[in-house]
Amino acid sequence: MNIATLKNVYFIGIGGIGMSAIARYFKSHGVPVSGYDRTPTPLTATLQDEGITVQFEDAVDRLDREAELVIYTPAIPETNSQLSWYRENGYTVIKRSDALQAITQSLEAVTVAGTHGKTTISTMIAFLLRETGYGCNAFLGGIALNYNTNYWSSLTPTAVIEADEYDRSFLKLHPDLALLTSTDADHLDIYGTPEAMEDAFVAYTGNVKPNGTLLYKHGLSLSKRFQTPNQLTYALQNDAADVYGANIVQKDGAYHFDVFGTLGVVSDIYLPIGGMHNVENAVAATAAALKLGVAPAAIAEAFPKFQGIRRRFEYVVRNEQHVYIDDYAHHPEELTALIKSARHLFPERRCVVAFQPHLFSRTRDLADGFAAALDLADEVLLLDIYPARELPIPGVTTQLLADRMSNPAVTILSKEGLLEYVQAAKPALFITAGAGDIDTLVSKIKSILQPAVPDGH
Repeated sequence: MNIATLKNVYFIGIGGIGMSAIARYFKSHGVPVSGYDRTPTPLTATLQDEGITVQFEDAVDRLDREAELVIYTPAIPETNSQLSWYRENGYTVIKRSDALQAITQSLEAVTVAGTHGKTTISTMIAFLLRETGYGCNAFLGGIALNYNTNYWSSLTPTAVIEADEYDRSFLKLHPDLALLTSTDADHLDIYGTPEAMEDAFVAYTGNVKPNGTLLYKHGLSLSKRFQTPNQLTYALQNDAADVYGANIVQKDGAYHFDVFGTLGVVSDIYLPIGGMHNVENAVAATAAALKLGVAPAAIAEAFPKFQGIRRRFEYVVRNEQHVYIDDYAHHPEELTALIKSARHLFPERRCVVAFQPHLFSRTRDLADGFAAALDLADEVLLLDIYPARELPIPGVTTQLLADRMSNPAVTILSKEGLLEYVQAAKPALFITAGAGDIDTLVSKIKSILQPAVPDGH
């Protein structure tokens, strides 16, 4: 793939978080970019503002016939008419993972994989490298609030890449430094069994370059099968790991802590975002930065400026009356960490969680885990399942989760009903969670809990 001579690239599913990063890459290199997605979102609006043409009708007469390269996401159904037309007419059509492989194969690759935490850790690493002057190219699965983007470029030949396990995409990458956060079962619609997914994570560790390093969370059950000779571990505060946090102090929704281990010591880190799981994520990012040669003092100096990632324990409203947190959590382990962290940070407030399940298959496969996680809240509001790429499965509805919960304070609501609830109850600690389109309600909920002050007041 010769960027210098490439003229037009068309993206099918351009509004996806991973796809949009690659679209921005081509745009930043002067290649005309356009694409299709199913529905307008704040992200597609931003792409349009950046000069990328996005259209929302799956029609052959709307696609770019001059495209020299067509990139699609596997989340797009095979029945998509534009995808079918490009294939039938001999165009070069590749998956997102193939494009990412081609773009990054000549760079020093830092990849972050795992069922949980990969967006936050990859964003933290990229932020640290950018803020300390090390420099990197970043391909992220979330919007870094510091820069309001999921992609940036650098002359430094290093790339930080979120390595997505969906559709086995991460097995296309060959990292110099590979991180692995967790190996919990997910995407069973793709893998079939938890064992098959575990095999893929093991294969990921075997893709590390000969002189590269694997950095993984201490205690992973698969670690005896990992295939890379150079291995390091990290942990929240377990000194059996190679790198670990210590002296953790929580105050006003933020944290102070130190990092110790074989790679060096970083003292007095201030992390201004909430969630003990994010302290662990910061330990992993610190370990990666130290491994790459970033000075400990520079890491400590950078972290206080970290604003977080959109929809990753994002404080939307935070004042004396209301705390409103929005999060992408769509797996039971993520939901558990989210609710526990919020309750730990704000123990005196009644915790109300609004959750939108994502995928019928995930809801069915992990129903007991979701119910147990939601039981940690004082009150739960459930929206209908967001189908994404799936057709309905008989008997699988949001009621399935409600029936398995032991907490009786659970209500199934429409989106309009959820807004009406917030207007009436104005909860002191409110959380919206899910990977579907629940985020389209965030600005409306914010306006209820934190009304704009009129000009002149």
